[in-house]
Amino acid sequence: MLSYNDFSSQKKISSIIKHLKDGKIISLISDAGTPLVSDPGHELVSQVISEKIKVESIPGPSSVISGLITSGFKNNKFIFEGFLPKKSSELKSLLSTYNFETKTIIFFESPHRIKKTLKVMRDVLGRNRRISIAREMTKIHETILRGTIEEMNHIADKDTNLSRGEIVIVLEGSDEVNEDFDEKLDFLHASLSNDLSLKQFSKIFSKISTQSAKEIYNRYKE
Repeated sequence: MLSYNDFSSQKKISSIIKHLKDGKIISLISDAGTPLVSDPGHELVSQVISEKIKVESIPGPSSVISGLITSGFKNNKFIFEGFLPKKSSELKSLLSTYNFETKTIIFFESPHRIKKTLKVMRDVLGRNRRISIAREMTKIHETILRGTIEEMNHIADKDTNLSRGEIVIVLEGSDEVNEDFDEKLDFLHASLSNDLSLKQFSKIFSKISTQSAKEIYNRYKE
């Protein structure tokens, strides 16, 4: 057995590749969840593939899918963002792009940052957007909490267990329809047409709209 983690060197990767080229079969096994999902094993597999060595996947428990299923939110379309940014400014910037996103969004978060993250989510996404917090999925202390962002903030202030273990946050897609958005979009397009290309405008404002960049582009294309 050989450990492989964030701190494994290129020398270790090269050694594993040599064993594979010598005809050995090597299994990469995770102690929690499916390997390679927000996991250092990606670099190893990437280099193995570049050496034209066969790679097979036998999925284990996936906290991404388990968290999505147990949230009760729509799961026909979803976005997986991986770990949330550590810096508040980057976190606010990322979350703001999901104000009008209709798909379900899944995040990983550290238990040490969960209380701070929930407060930022309340500031950016509002108090009433629904989320699910899944902790220690498939393990003995598995906990699944569902409610509004405001309710989750209250729970996080009281429940010390929420600051332990691996956490998956599932954010429900927005069903908010802004009736004035088209009118505001027309005003912004007229105001910014000299400063932004239509392609740039479409890409930027699709982030805060239920319309895709392509739909906005076609709306103003002459």
